[in-house]
Amino acid sequence: MEKLRPQLSTRWIATVASIWIQCSVGASYTFSIYSAVLKSSQGYSQSTLDTVSVFKDIGANAGVISGLLYSFVTRKTSLPLCVVHVVGAIQYFLGYFLMWASVVGLIDKPPVALMCFFMFLAAHAQTFFNTADVVSGLENFPHYGGTIVGIMKGFLGLSGAILIQVYDTFFKGEASTYLLMLALLPTCVSLVLMFLVRIYEKTTSDHKKHLNGFSAVALIIAGYLMIIIILENIFTLPLWARISTFILLLILLLLPLGIAINALREESNRSLQTDSIESNLLTDNGEQITSPQFSTAEDTIEYQQLPSSDLEVKATSDDKMLLDEEPLNPLQSMCTLNFWLLFVAMICGMGSGLATINNMSQIGASLSYTTVEVNNLVSLWSIWNFLGRFGAGYVSDYFLHTKGWARPVLMGVTLATMAVGHIVIASGFPGNLYLGSVLVGICYGSQWSLMPTITSELFGVRHMGTIFNTIAIANPVGSYVLSVKVIGYIYDKEASGDDDTCYGTRCFMLSFLIMAAVAFLGCLVAVALFFRTKRFYQLAVLRRLVHSFK
Repeated sequence: MEKLRPQLSTRWIATVASIWIQCSVGASYTFSIYSAVLKSSQGYSQSTLDTVSVFKDIGANAGVISGLLYSFVTRKTSLPLCVVHVVGAIQYFLGYFLMWASVVGLIDKPPVALMCFFMFLAAHAQTFFNTADVVSGLENFPHYGGTIVGIMKGFLGLSGAILIQVYDTFFKGEASTYLLMLALLPTCVSLVLMFLVRIYEKTTSDHKKHLNGFSAVALIIAGYLMIIIILENIFTLPLWARISTFILLLILLLLPLGIAINALREESNRSLQTDSIESNLLTDNGEQITSPQFSTAEDTIEYQQLPSSDLEVKATSDDKMLLDEEPLNPLQSMCTLNFWLLFVAMICGMGSGLATINNMSQIGASLSYTTVEVNNLVSLWSIWNFLGRFGAGYVSDYFLHTKGWARPVLMGVTLATMAVGHIVIASGFPGNLYLGSVLVGICYGSQWSLMPTITSELFGVRHMGTIFNTIAIANPVGSYVLSVKVIGYIYDKEASGDDDTCYGTRCFMLSFLIMAAVAFLGCLVAVALFFRTKRFYQLAVLRRLVHSFK
């Protein structure tokens, strides 16, 4: 056991543990599974259920406390990082267990306000896992921030589809039991693996190859889940088929461990070879020998062609606070214009994206999509969400390392593309929801990868957990305004009949044209952020990358 312990205490094993935790804690994306039983058992109206759902969105995005706890544990005390996971696990268990107890009658029906608190507690737990896994990953792989954030956020995006596979395999049709599963399974996974998630000293080794391996596994799992989701919505799979597909999913989830073992083996071999070279140098009569095979060139990375001219730029007064090597605390960051530009861009992008998925069922019904087609759209949203989270991180890293492009430029591109997606949905042509949901889903997921990475680069890693969780509040704020004050208001005006339903493109056309304008406004704000931070990226971020590989 003592021999095994050093092998477990590495950044690669920490990454695998974080990936597995992220795969299990995204239950906030599966609200539709148990919303019906929650509504019927508690006697809620649709508006009351929507109110409970709003607290889910608030809890899942209001992660300021988790960020403060992470900063306190890692900077102010000698407590282990697992403290953050423990606080999340306690909230996760209590939130879902109390909801399950309410649904099955184990406790008396709670008041609506108390049920909203249960929902908030369960969803809020997600921010603790997310903060611990994302920020520690960024600290372990600082030179590939976009890639590692994309991996962590991507697996969190896939977790909803993974949890639904567990439900379909073992508890299909038993939504109340699914609530109990959510109370137990993610809590146990996080408590077992949390001791492996740690922060390790920075190195100049080339980590890109193995991070690409994790990315490839994520793509394979996403593709597999997409196939399974489509098959389950077309055919009724027998129990043996569901069990077989689930076992294959578990095997795929074990692949990151193989990548970590391979990375450890390569690092061990490199260390032995380096020790051998140093030993030969010491015994070679004082003659200096330089081997190109083991020179610092070995640690160069495939993305290291940085434009030297970009580093020869003089700073202006706007860059002074950012160029200070001391990371900004949350209050200092909120005193900068860049913080509020990023916040407004996220209100426009995240808010309109979340408003889209929250109303997908109603949009499909108004356009005469079948129930199977709507279920396909909702289920596949998690795949498009994942592709955006993963792809934006990887692509932004690539262009930063090869072209020196500041990340906000990609944010602007994705928000402009999201505006196009909203226009496609507004158009109402046959099949518009398929194309529109792909565009909006990918671009929505992109913001979840780009925003934390940009936050860490502009304001530093020390308080990143608090700052990016503060900016994430833009998600429920934007969603509430656009869902209730725009989509809901216009839909109610257009609705007719005793059941207040609406059919045809008129139900949502104006709403989505407004959201397209909002997304385009976010694009303009992101472009403004790009021009404000372009000089900073040239002077600071690229300089750090160059120095780290010298």
